Amino acid sequence: MEKSENKNCACIDKKLEKELKEILEKYTNSKDNLITILNEVQMKYGYIPKIAQSKISEYLDIPMAEIYGVITFYSRFTLKPKGKYAISVCLGTACFVKGSEKIMERLKQRLNIEEGETTPDGKFSIDATRCVGACGIAPVFTVNGEVYGKATVKKLDEVLDSLQ
Repeated sequence: MEKSENKNCACIDKKLEKELKEILEKYTNSKDNLITILNEVQMKYGYIPKIAQSKISEYLDIPMAEIYGVITFYSRFTLKPKGKYAISVCLGTACFVKGSEKIMERLKQRLNIEEGETTPDGKFSIDATRCVGACGIAPVFTVNGEVYGKATVKKLDEVLDSLQ
């Protein structure tokens, strides 16, 4: 790595540490605040960076393994940055029976990535979910939380075309 790259990384790390400190200072160092803090970090960065996990661990005096366990237990949290357009396909029973698997397969084919991945340009990411509470309009997929019901492969293609 060149010196300028090292400087940029150091600046980014310092900025991130400062922002994390500001988040943490809003809360007492009670373990009860873990989910709230993780939620705020997730909302700010779109994922929970490793440095954030470390700082939260220190602040709340909780082992990193416990924090990792909470992050991986709740589907709301993620350890990887999401794309500008986070697309999730419901694979719950009602959606699956009505063809959501075909939508997921088309999405993976079209974006050339697998579930849990982000396109190299950072534009799209794909996830599967088990239920978004929209069984009456199954199958569904979401883009940044916006629900598309009675979905078809054609509808998915139209949405992707509009985002590209």
